[in-house]
Amino acid sequence: MERSFFIVRDSLGENIKLHERASKFSAGYDFYSPSKVVVPSHGRAKVLTGVKVSMGEGEVLLLFIRSSLAIKRGLLLSNCVGVIDADYFENVQNDGEIVAELINTTDKDVVIEENDRFMQGIFVKYLTVNDDNIERLS
Repeated sequence: MERSFFIVRDSLGENIKLHERASKFSAGYDFYSPSKVVVPSHGRAKVLTGVKVSMGEGEVLLLFIRSSLAIKRGLLLSNCVGVIDADYFENVQNDGEIVAELINTTDKDVVIEENDRFMQGIFVKYLTVNDDNIERLS
């Protein structure tokens, strides 16, 4: 069985701290910001991670804001939970790079420093229904 893996994009490679699990019982892989990002008060900011992921059939990567950023600093992912499908790896618009958009719900700017952990990704196997008629989508 082929395993999922992360790839650092060449264009940002020298600044990327690689994702890791905090402990052997951690479900999620931490994502680190490759540069300083300021999320303005009641505003949004994008974080280009410099990371793409390769997954097999029936796998998805779910992205979540780190709970400490949500609870202590008022940051949310703009889509609440990011869903990275296996075919996103070859996205022609951005070479499959994972991009997160953060929303600041507070009255103060929030700064994410370079190499700060800001979200986590969890690989999940998923099921499909018998009659999803995927041939029409290929």
